[in-house]
Amino acid sequence: MFLHRKRPLFPVKVGEVNPKFAQKLLEQFGGRSGEFTAMTEYFVQSFGCDHKGIRDMLMDVATEEIGHLEMVGLMIEQLTRGAEREEAYEDTLFSVMGKSPHFLDSMGNAWTSDWIRASGDPVADLKHNISAEAGAKMAYERLINLTDDPGCKETLSYLMAREISHQKMFQTALASLGKEFEGELEPETELNTYYNLSNDGQGDVGLGTDERGPWNEGEWQYLDNPDEALHSKVEGPKG
Repeated sequence: MFLHRKRPLFPVKVGEVNPKFAQKLLEQFGGRSGEFTAMTEYFVQSFGCDHKGIRDMLMDVATEEIGHLEMVGLMIEQLTRGAEREEAYEDTLFSVMGKSPHFLDSMGNAWTSDWIRASGDPVADLKHNISAEAGAKMAYERLINLTDDPGCKETLSYLMAREISHQKMFQTALASLGKEFEGELEPETELNTYYNLSNDGQGDVGLGTDERGPWNEGEWQYLDNPDEALHSKVEGPKG
């Protein structure tokens, strides 16, 4: 059961009408990394999760994302209120679509369920969610830098902080599973082999230098000339 209380999770107080900024905000209403995508994604994922604790967390976060969607919608409403006759309004999607928020991104592309990822595997879903929250955090950070309105900045900063919080929840939940791989089967070979496949032989005059780090040192088998090793495994059809 869902109950709606007529107050947002955080005060939404926009200082000045700004339909152009409102169009940018559509990215977080109906865009790929927006609140509607997150809400729908976590809601659907919860039904396919057999882990009771993680299922509960996914439903809690999905429900919070509904509140975030409401906050973004209220911001868009306030940013476009009374702007119909302004020249800036005529240059936005709202002049044709209407003042209310729409399930479009900032470029006018319609929201699609193709953006939803729900695999039924908690490891795969949590890894995806961590990445999605990172994208949402980045979007809010850019929006904050695009406005001078103190009210907008305050609300967007709150939303950005909650994206980081969700990301930390998902990371902790993933660690609690103690699983590195998705699914039931674990690969048996080539797990710790690094192929140096971006070596143009020109060093600094090419696309960059070869670098060594934790991703190709220690337990990793580093193949500096992987083409020789790979080709040696290829056999043609037997005559």
